[in-house]
Amino acid sequence: MTYLSLPIKPPLARLLFADRVSMARLMGSVLLSGLSLLTNSGVQAAEKITYTRPSFSPFSSQMYDSLLGTDRFEKPVWNLHETLNLPKWLDLSVEQRTRYETMDGTFRAGSTGGDQHIALQTAVWLQAHLGGLRAGTEFLDARALGVDTGSVLNNTHANTADFLQAYLAWADQNLFNSGIGADVIAGRQTLNFGSRRLVARNAFRNTINNFTGGRLRLQDYDKWQLNVFVTTPVQRLPNAAGDILDDVHEFDEENPNTLFSGAFMEMYGLPYGFTGEAYLYHLDEGDDPHVPTRNRRYFTPGVRFYTRPVEDKFDFTWETAGQFGTVRASAAATDGRDLNHEAWLHHIRLGYTLATAWPINVAAMYDYAGGDDDPNDNRNGGFDTLFGARRWEYGPTGMYGAIPRSNISSPGFSVQVAPRPNLQATLIHRAVWLASANDVWSPAGLRDRDGASGTFIGQQTDLSVRWDVNSSLNLETGWAALFKGEFAQQAPSAPDPGDVNYFYVQSLLRF
Repeated sequence: MTYLSLPIKPPLARLLFADRVSMARLMGSVLLSGLSLLTNSGVQAAEKITYTRPSFSPFSSQMYDSLLGTDRFEKPVWNLHETLNLPKWLDLSVEQRTRYETMDGTFRAGSTGGDQHIALQTAVWLQAHLGGLRAGTEFLDARALGVDTGSVLNNTHANTADFLQAYLAWADQNLFNSGIGADVIAGRQTLNFGSRRLVARNAFRNTINNFTGGRLRLQDYDKWQLNVFVTTPVQRLPNAAGDILDDVHEFDEENPNTLFSGAFMEMYGLPYGFTGEAYLYHLDEGDDPHVPTRNRRYFTPGVRFYTRPVEDKFDFTWETAGQFGTVRASAAATDGRDLNHEAWLHHIRLGYTLATAWPINVAAMYDYAGGDDDPNDNRNGGFDTLFGARRWEYGPTGMYGAIPRSNISSPGFSVQVAPRPNLQATLIHRAVWLASANDVWSPAGLRDRDGASGTFIGQQTDLSVRWDVNSSLNLETGWAALFKGEFAQQAPSAPDPGDVNYFYVQSLLRF
């Protein structure tokens, strides 16, 4: 889960690395900007910074910054490396998360009653490094216990015993004495860019997106950072609900017919305290024997500007992304009809941090993600969130996940309070409409092609509390309620019109 960083007034390093945001243009433009900055940069040494506040969103493999030469956050107090007296050139850590989830009521088409299960996630990371060279692997086991044939179950809930990462990497903190840091990673890896709305290493979901390919990162430490990558997404297997329910094991595989690539540019120290990012992603998708696809072939350029929360000041975020290309009308092997794809995403947020004994941030926000206005024409307007995450702004995912980043128009507000530096409570309330009355509410599988059921999905309240006991133990609990509107109650195949309550409690241990 992603949280605002409170208390405020962060040092420069936290401004640069704790929560990045993005602004976008065409790939050539981004690359040219990066090269221009590279040639005009002065010589400066790599910055060495120690971060003290633990974070439980990324795993240890994501906490280490090769260009800073240090971890972004405090090492676990219960530390396997020190306990086993391992050599300095070898890193080892283990993370185990247990989450109990229960849901009273349902919003999915044709379903009845509630559901519950226990989500278990265990990860082991091992990395060896010699000078600027690194070789690492991460093993992930994600399981859903207590599920049955009536449960919502797919490969976002379970992926047993597989290798999430296996990579070789090289880094130089001062390439050719230019003051520029360079990092190259090749192999299976996770990606995590900017706002995480489009490309993310999943934090709340039980399984995690990963990719196989190469990534180059260039960084002028207090000015800009450029990531360029070419990968193929890894398919989580098995993907049939019956096989997952029976704990069938199958190693994940890359889809050789799909290419995901892009460029991501971050710019620091802009006027008025803004940070900006520009990105361009390209997805070229083809069918695979395991997974039929909709042959999504489009570009996604986007821009984002933001300021971080500072005590007694306003903070602001704005992000816009577009998608342009083609997509098949369906994933059926016999369907060869390509639709022209044009869709938009907008996010805006205005917050203010109160100067109180307990730091409190209040914010108003609005999100729009396009829907398809006419299911019978040759166009598609439904925004595709690609490989993004959504828990921190749209509520818990897991077995719930009622709000998608597609076909929605949703204003809302949030309140976050931190009674202690290691204790945070967050309240988010949203009203949610369909952006298009004719398009699908995707998590529910509900659609009224005639648009006769209205557009109001309902209102959602999301309350969560997180306590970082220390840098090895984290406890968290949360509640989300969906108060159904006319569409959720009246659309064809809609379930019982009663409201939905979801609750979870989890522990996370890191060694």
